[in-house]
Parts: sequence; C-alpha cells; structure tokens
Amino acid sequence: MLTGLPPLVSDQTRLLILGSFPGVASLAAQQYYGHPQNQFWRILQAIWPSGPCPAGVDSYQIRSEWLLDRKLGVWDVYAACEREGSLDSRIRKPVVNDFAALQQLCPQLEAIAHNGGESFKHSRHTSLLGVPVYRLPSTSPANASWSFARKLAAWREIFEKHQLTD
Repeated sequence: MLTGLPPLVSDQTRLLILGSFPGVASLAAQQYYGHPQNQFWRILQAIWPSGPCPAGVDSYQIRSEWLLDRKLGVWDVYAACEREGSLDSRIRKPVVNDFAALQQLCPQLEAIAHNGGESFKHSRHTSLLGVPVYRLPSTSPANASWSFARKLAAWREIFEKHQLTD
C-alpha cells in the first residue's frame, strides 16, 4: 500500500486542485507533480507569468510557497492505494482522503478543480463541501490527446473565474 502526500494548502486557499494520486517520480521526490514531463508547473507559469516559477531540484519549497501565495492549494483524491507504475488505470484498493477536513484547513475555499478524469470520478465527495467543482484536463504526460495550449485554455478559464490570474 502506497501513501500519498499531505495537502499543500493554507488558510488563504481559494481554489484547490485535486489530482488522483502521486506518480512514482512524485512519491520518490515527495513533491506534487514531480515528474519532469507533467505540465502542471508549466501551466501555472503560463497563468502567472509575472512571478517566475522556480525550477530545479531544490526549488520545490519555493514553488510551493509561490503557489500558496496565489491562493491555490493542491491535494489528491486518494490518501493511499496499491499501484505499480504511475498510471491511474493501475490504481487498486484506493482509500479516499477526508475532504471534510478541508473546511477547517481552507476556510476561504471557493472551488475545487479535479486534475483529470480519475480524480473527477470522486466529485460526489468534494461536491458535499458546497463549492463549485470542475473537471480540468489532466496535466499528466499520459494525456497526450490534449495539446498544451488546449489544456492551458481550460485551466486559465477556471483561474479567471475565481480571479486567480495575474
């Protein structure tokens, strides 16, 4: 059984991005979206070009603060699961995170956006929080059917709707 990462949120978080479960590279690095080909950080950089997203092995803490300063949070739908490799289709015996805890952790939460279809399968859990719930295209390199520009447009629309753009 693999254990996921703790939520990356603050009491200022207004929009929460929910993935499914960290991939092998992210778990090894103990960082959200740690695979170099995942487009998550690149999309955020395009949405927030006025504040460069630091890159490099030692920059995760800085990137995390950069994200939190912009009132964004990150977590996953699954707290734990069994899985070989990184594909969502290989997830077995998933344990869903306790979303009720978000109300205390994120008192200003306005919306939740699921990063991909596997995460969105659990939107019934997150909709109980009484905030809008969106499905975004996955930033995973496995989602090759969407171009970067198309993903960025979908992500930007949600960020603009919640006034989280530069």
